[in-house]
Amino acid sequence: DRGCWSTWPAFASGQTVLQNPKPCCMAKERKASNKQALLTIPKPRYLEQLESYLRKELQSLDLTKKNSQELKLQPYREIFEFFIDNFKTYKPLLSAIKNEYEVTLAHQKERIRALEPLKATISTVSEQYTQQILALQESERDEVKALKQEKQHLLKVIENMKEEKSSLEIQVDWTHLKKSLAEEYLRYLNEHHARKLLLADMNETHNKQLDLPLHQSEDVVKLTLALKIARQDLTKAQVELNRMIADYGDVVPRRDFESLEKKYSVLLQEVKIHRETAEERDKAFVELQEVQRSCTPRPSWAKCSEVIPGGADRWSSLAEGKTSDQLVDVLLEEIGTGVLRERDVFLGCGKGDNIPVYLRCEGEVKNKKLSKKDVVTILKDVWREKSALEQQVCPIFFLCYLQKKHGEAAAMEWSYTIYENMRVYQSNPVMSTFYNVLTGKVGTSQSPNPRHGSAETRTALREAFPLKRNESIQDLVDASRHRLDSAEDLINYRALFDEDEEGNAEPFVVMLRNQYVSEKQEYVRELGTPLHEEVNVDDLKSAFHAIDPDIDEQTLDIYIGLAFQVGKEQTDQDVLPVETALERLMAGDVRRVGPSPGEESKTECEEGE
Repeated sequence: DRGCWSTWPAFASGQTVLQNPKPCCMAKERKASNKQALLTIPKPRYLEQLESYLRKELQSLDLTKKNSQELKLQPYREIFEFFIDNFKTYKPLLSAIKNEYEVTLAHQKERIRALEPLKATISTVSEQYTQQILALQESERDEVKALKQEKQHLLKVIENMKEEKSSLEIQVDWTHLKKSLAEEYLRYLNEHHARKLLLADMNETHNKQLDLPLHQSEDVVKLTLALKIARQDLTKAQVELNRMIADYGDVVPRRDFESLEKKYSVLLQEVKIHRETAEERDKAFVELQEVQRSCTPRPSWAKCSEVIPGGADRWSSLAEGKTSDQLVDVLLEEIGTGVLRERDVFLGCGKGDNIPVYLRCEGEVKNKKLSKKDVVTILKDVWREKSALEQQVCPIFFLCYLQKKHGEAAAMEWSYTIYENMRVYQSNPVMSTFYNVLTGKVGTSQSPNPRHGSAETRTALREAFPLKRNESIQDLVDASRHRLDSAEDLINYRALFDEDEEGNAEPFVVMLRNQYVSEKQEYVRELGTPLHEEVNVDDLKSAFHAIDPDIDEQTLDIYIGLAFQVGKEQTDQDVLPVETALERLMAGDVRRVGPSPGEESKTECEEGE
C-alpha cells in the first residue's frame, strides 16, 4: 500500500451508490446517508496506522505546560512528513506546502516573540497611566472641591461687600449733609461777628466826632509848651557839644588807644619777621647764584665707558668713589693721554718775555712720549736735587736740571714733554704739585712728601688737625688701617706716606688730601657768599674776619697776597673780580685758622648744658 493512492472512501468496494436520487430529498438527509455509507466502508491500513500513531503521541503529551500547543503540533507535523515520504509523486508539492506553512509559522512566532515585550510594556504603561488618571481624578476632585469652597466664600464676600456698599452710600449722604450744615453755620457766625465789629466801629467813629473840639484845644497848649522846652534843651545840648569838641578834639579814647597799640605791636613783630625773611631770601639768592655759577647738570658718566680704552671695567675702576668734578678731571686726563700718544711734535710757544724760560722755543719740538712712571721719576729726582742743593724749585732751576741731565739741545724736548704730561695728569699728586709750583700758583714750601703723625694715631691727628670734625678724624684712622688685619693695632706711619712707581699715594694720604681740598672749597665758598661782583682789600679782609674770627694778621696778609698777587704795600688801591680772587685762593694753600662762628656758638651751648 506504500506509495499508492487508496480508493477509500470513494472507490471502496463496499461503497453504496444511490441510484436516481430524489430531487425533493433534503440535503441533510443526503449527508446523513453519505456518512452512514462512509462508516460502513473500512479504512485503509496505512491511515489506521497513522491515526493510531497520532493518538499515542497526543496521549503521551503533557498539555498542562505553557507551550502545549507547540507540543501538540509536533505529532501532526511528523504524521504529515510520513504522509509526504510515502507519496513520492506529490512529495515536492506537499513539501513546498509544508515548508511554506513552516515559514509562515516561524514568521508569526517571531512577530509574537517581538510583540511580547511590547505587550508587557503596554500593560505596564497602561497600568501607570491608569494610576495617573486615577491620581488626576483624585486631585481634580480635591481641586474641584476647593474651587467650590472658594466659590462659596467669594459669594459670601460679594454679599458682604454689597451690604457694606449700601451702608457706605447711606453714610456718605449723611456726612455730606453734616459738612454742608457746618459750612452754613460758619458762614452765618462770621457774618454775625462782622456785623458786631461794624457796629463797634460806627459807634467809635461817632464818639470821636463828638469829642474832637475839646481835645484839639488841649493839644495845642501842650504842644506849645513842649516845643519851647525842647528848644531850650537843644540850645543847652549844642553849647555842651561845642565845649566837648573844643576840649577833647585831639584826645583819643583809651579803648581806641589800647586797640591801636596792640595792632602796632603786632605790625612791628610782622615787620621784624619780614626783615629777617628778606635777609634770608637775599642770602639764599646769593647762595643760589653761587650754586648756579658753580654747578652744572649731572651728566651720564656711564657713556664714557664706550670710548675709554679698557671698556666698562676700567672706567668703573677709574670712577669709583669720585665726584663729578673729579670724573671730569679723569675724563680730561684720558683724552689728554690719547692726544699725547698720537702727537709726535709740539709747537713752540715762542721766545717772548711772558713765556716761561723752560718753554721758550720756536718751531716744532719733538715729543719724547714718556710714560707716566717716567715723568714721576724725573720729578722726584728734581725734588731730591732741590733738597740736596737747598734751592727753590723755579723755572730756571728746572731748565738747568734738564740741560744738565740731557744736554742743552734735548733739554727743550724733555721740558715740553714733561710740561704737557704734568698739565694732563692733574690727578697725580706729584705732577699736580710740581705743576702748581712751577707755574707759580703755590709756593715751594709744599712738598710731595707730607709729614707723619706722632705716637698714637687719633691723638696725633686731633693735635695736628684740631679743626677737623670727628667724622673726618675717624675716616683718617680707618684709612691708616687700610692694610692692617682686624686684630692688628700697630700702624707703620712711614708706610702711610709711601708711593707706588707712578707716584700714587696710600689711602691715608689720599683721604687727607681729599679732606684738605673739601675743607678749602667750603672755606672759599663761605668767603665768597657775602661778596659781590668786585672786591677790594678791605672787603676781602672783612669777609675773612666774618667767617674766620681767629685769623691773624700775618696769615691774612698772605691770603690777601695770594688773591691779589701783589705785595702788601700795593694792595690798598686794587679792585679785583670776586671769581678771580676766589680762583687764586683755591689754587693756593688756604685753610681755616680757627673754628667758624656757628661751631663756636654750638660748642658754647653744649658747654652751658
